Amino acid sequence: MSTSGATARAASSDTGFFGHPRGLFVCFATELWERFSFYGMKYLLLLYLTKYHLFSDSHGLEVLGGYAALVYAMPVIGGLLADRYLGMRRAVVFGGILLVLGHLGMAVEGEQARSVGDAIIRDEGTLQVFYFSLALIVIGVGFLKPNISTIVGRLYAPGDPRRDAGFTIFYMGINLGAFCATLLCGYLGETYGWRYGFGAAGIGMLLGLITFLSGQKHLHGHGEPGAQAAARLARKSPLGISTQYTIYLCGLLGVVAAWQMLQFRGAVGTALNTLSLAVLLGLGWFIAVKCNPIERSRMLVLVVLTMSTVVFWALFEQGAASMTLYADRVMDRSILGLHLTAAQFGSLNALFIFVFAPLFAWLWTALGRRGLEPSTPVKFALGIAQAGLGFGALVAGAASPDEAGLVAAYWMVLAYLLHTTGELCLSPVGLSAVTKLAVPSVVGVMMGAWFLATAYSQFVAVQLAKLAAIDTVQGEVADVAVALHSYTELFSNLLYVGLAVALLLLLLSPLLKKMMHGIH
Repeated sequence: MSTSGATARAASSDTGFFGHPRGLFVCFATELWERFSFYGMKYLLLLYLTKYHLFSDSHGLEVLGGYAALVYAMPVIGGLLADRYLGMRRAVVFGGILLVLGHLGMAVEGEQARSVGDAIIRDEGTLQVFYFSLALIVIGVGFLKPNISTIVGRLYAPGDPRRDAGFTIFYMGINLGAFCATLLCGYLGETYGWRYGFGAAGIGMLLGLITFLSGQKHLHGHGEPGAQAAARLARKSPLGISTQYTIYLCGLLGVVAAWQMLQFRGAVGTALNTLSLAVLLGLGWFIAVKCNPIERSRMLVLVVLTMSTVVFWALFEQGAASMTLYADRVMDRSILGLHLTAAQFGSLNALFIFVFAPLFAWLWTALGRRGLEPSTPVKFALGIAQAGLGFGALVAGAASPDEAGLVAAYWMVLAYLLHTTGELCLSPVGLSAVTKLAVPSVVGVMMGAWFLATAYSQFVAVQLAKLAAIDTVQGEVADVAVALHSYTELFSNLLYVGLAVALLLLLLSPLLKKMMHGIH
């Protein structure tokens, strides 16, 4: 019996968490608090920049988009470094430390910006702390996010029937963290002060790191590097220090690089455009030269699906961008007798995942037994269509504002519902499609391309949101009617884009299904 197999069996027999290994609780709680910290600041970020530091909509969206794009791109590098050198435990701890420092740094408010004539006076020192804190979070997520999920998979021996249920519990932790954080941090930040919202996110991440460190015995060594990786890690680098500390040093240099990139508008977009073009050219060469006809067909389908996700996530990620500004500026935020802050509406996505994820899992299984389950391209088309229809709900709501010119909050609830059901159609099958359709020798490359597409969609999302950029006075809109018209025009266009792309994908789906050559 191999050492890894024996360790997995030992972990599987350690059943102290709903019949699952105790290590699952450690990973569950760590990821819950990491997502708490991430989502706790995500929906506050744009409001903080536009209302406290008096950034223009365009400038604030540039910062949000650069940050989000880097956050989704870095896990590719962090996962690679953990696999080849660090092991998951060191990567998670290093990432966790960076995240704690980053989130706590976000709690430094400094002086509020103020207008003096035509000039805006800002606390530039505090803004440097802010950008540096964002950079710490970017690199921290890169090291932590991909590796905690890997540990979960290793807690179960091959063939263990509890594996899928274990991942379901783990992903519930993600959504529980997102739901609670958006409600709590959104309330604290907008009601009592931005530092309280960001500070609560930092405390959450600190709790997650403490949980991970204190629960190491329940992970049964699954976070440690393999023999070959450990040997690589112990070697000295050209700098004369161990590879381990060289990686840490490079991580800190990455923080400095991200710190600078986030401050220069367009830097992240230029990097993403260059990298995306290089990947597309490389894939085009590989598909044309290295693939046999069946492999070529499947890879082409995967490229189409990957590019379609850019459209979906660019629409979906309006939640932290134009939809948050919409909720803040032109919406009556009272619902069921409660008055919510603009940031708190972001919790609806996690809430609807709780409610509808089991229903969708049952639906696909039931349809599959009857031979009626939609193909992967059709599911993608359904997801994109629902993302577009979510904006249709906001357009419909704008047609009947109240006496103050504000739109009822129920339309935003409907928009989030449609976006979430769209996500449940598309997101769960996405990574599976990569592993099934990619040529085995380039699965890792295609997984990286998939995450690059997700990162690129963050950049596209803010370019779309900037189309509805509005001039404000001290962070507030001067004319609600003008603002509502601007957002409605944007959302109308996004509705049409979503429906058009979905229709095109739906029309192509019979051909794409045929090109998949029996893979579903």
